[in-house]
Amino acid sequence: MNEIGYIEAVGIYYPGALSKIRKSDNLLQPIFEAFTNSLESIRLLKERHKLDAKQSITISLYFTKNLFSKENFSYNFQKVVIEDTGIGFDDIEFQRLIALNNNEKGFSNKGTGRVQYLHSFNKTLISSSYIDKSSSTGYRSRVFTLSKSEPFLKKNAIIRIEEGNGEVLNTDKSSTILTFENILKEQDTKFYNLLTAEELRDNILKHYLGHFCENREDLPEIVIRKVVGNDILKELQIKSEDIPIPNEEKDVDVYYSKIGVNGIEKTSNKEILKLKAFKLPKEKLDKNDLILVSKGELASRIKLENLLANDQIDGNRYLFLLSGDYINQRDSDTRGKIDIIKRKDLKKRDEIDLFESEEILLEDIEDKTNSTILEIYNEIKMLNESQKKNIRELQRMFLLNPKTVNSLKKKIGVNDSDDTILRKVYEADAKIIAEGDAELKKQIKELSSLNTSKPDYKEKLREQVDELVKAIPIQNRTALTHYVARRKLILELFDKIIKKQLDIQKQDSRNIDEKLLHNLIFQQSSDNTETSDLWLLNEDYIYFNGTSEGQLGKILIDGNNILKESLSEEEEIYKLKQQGDATQRRPDILLFPKEGKCIIIEFKSLDTNISEHLNQINRYASLINNLSQEKYNFHTYYGYLIGENIDIDDIEDNDSDFKSAHKLNYIFRPYKRISGKFNKKDGALYTEIIKYSTLLERAMIRNKIFIEKLTKPIK
Repeated sequence: MNEIGYIEAVGIYYPGALSKIRKSDNLLQPIFEAFTNSLESIRLLKERHKLDAKQSITISLYFTKNLFSKENFSYNFQKVVIEDTGIGFDDIEFQRLIALNNNEKGFSNKGTGRVQYLHSFNKTLISSSYIDKSSSTGYRSRVFTLSKSEPFLKKNAIIRIEEGNGEVLNTDKSSTILTFENILKEQDTKFYNLLTAEELRDNILKHYLGHFCENREDLPEIVIRKVVGNDILKELQIKSEDIPIPNEEKDVDVYYSKIGVNGIEKTSNKEILKLKAFKLPKEKLDKNDLILVSKGELASRIKLENLLANDQIDGNRYLFLLSGDYINQRDSDTRGKIDIIKRKDLKKRDEIDLFESEEILLEDIEDKTNSTILEIYNEIKMLNESQKKNIRELQRMFLLNPKTVNSLKKKIGVNDSDDTILRKVYEADAKIIAEGDAELKKQIKELSSLNTSKPDYKEKLREQVDELVKAIPIQNRTALTHYVARRKLILELFDKIIKKQLDIQKQDSRNIDEKLLHNLIFQQSSDNTETSDLWLLNEDYIYFNGTSEGQLGKILIDGNNILKESLSEEEEIYKLKQQGDATQRRPDILLFPKEGKCIIIEFKSLDTNISEHLNQINRYASLINNLSQEKYNFHTYYGYLIGENIDIDDIEDNDSDFKSAHKLNYIFRPYKRISGKFNKKDGALYTEIIKYSTLLERAMIRNKIFIEKLTKPIK
């Protein structure tokens, strides 16, 4: 029997050790820990003493009225009292408690849940009665306090034996009364001041739903009270009718495995497990779960495929409890640990007891149970198939790395939107890139340390270069894949516009094909070629200075107008000759690759007859040639007239200088003299007439080459 006083620790220093165990973010965690211990205490009473009488757990929230508050129902939290009629703190259970002081198995091995008492409350008083056949009445008391306050830690203790400990009690049952007093943190006090019996009951139901579902017919009497002064203001119960009934129960047959001649093989022996399936509103179930149940107690979680913890379907979540004699037999001394072997562990037995032992493998339990779940709930199966199809489509559309996507199978849920899936993939890619960058740095550092005077220098250099050659493509691959995937989407949009498949093309009575195509290739009123999709015409064009639908008189190169700001009388007349003020005209696209050269691009709608617009580019070339500033020295022009309604005969009848490049599927005019005026030299204009569909075909071929390179596995 312990003497009154502190129980000083041996082999552990509490002031340092306690700080290593973090206080739970859940402010109800101390109550949950105590409630779990009460459930365990009742189970042990039944097991050890064969008592089948109905037991009870009562949780009482004690408050005092706040006399200084203007609100009628304002209370100050006083204490929590948790009473149970379990086995009590007999010698065995008390030794388990004070095992916190024993470092033979490590501080965190047992009882760390009770450390939550210490982190939340200054004082936890436990008064217990337990069976002791050596006493005259058959019962004794055990009274002690848990705390990490200064008097305790000065003694390197967290437990103190109190007066009344060991006394013979005149009672006919064992029990424990646990009292939490004096909250340590002010923010916790605010929480407990507002805590109601209803909220506590709902939280306990939600937190212990799995246990309650498994034991709904054998629950102790569970009472939650709110007490103000000496008055019970509210008393609630958790009864079996509050606990959901399984939607379905199914047998799960799992066959034994053993090491055979050809590796692991199934035997004809099997175990039959019982699966209970629950579909519950998300408000009542925090997360989807698949849990092994041993002897009526929740033991350990196993892999639940096809649903992430937070997934929901039509506002419901799912709980699956798997039980059976085999699981009971595999329960260990450590609560919640089921000793079921994995495939890799069975393989290790190859050389030790080949052909001898048979085992049920954890992977087989998981696989068979998860396939049974899909049989029970078709909505899970259908939603998974739909999500997998969507992921394949995203993978195809954005050229996602199959290896990355495969690695995220357990992290992509049925409720994940496209942007969530893509974010997860890109974050995983970013991690790979970061690891690769670190490896590159390491390789480069090792390169710099090579000693050219050593005989193995060349061999070491070859090895380092090989590693760099492997690493660099992996780094560039992800960024390039995203770039090419975007281009792939642009090509698909280009194709839809040409085929007039966009909703706006079907709904809008106006012909907006030209505008859509123009904005696709180079956004109107923009001068940022780098962010354009001019690569559809030519890969080099995104690197040139240029403008899209800019007013001719306001187009700048390096901050200066390309046209003269001050014109002679003759130049003013010339400016006005072509359908009004030429400086107000807006060419679709102008690009300036280098000094003296200008690219002029004009788009036409899909139905427009190109033959009617053969002189448009000539006129722009003439204006720029004759009204531009001398310093730009424009003399060479390249024109592109792009449409879809192109007839070679009609074009040649209008301008016989145009020729057909049959094999390349475009029409060109190699030379057109641009007459020089106002002391300007003549310019030269090369012109191509090309279909949108031809541009699309060429761009698709170029992008396909990239895609084939990127999707080819890295060796």
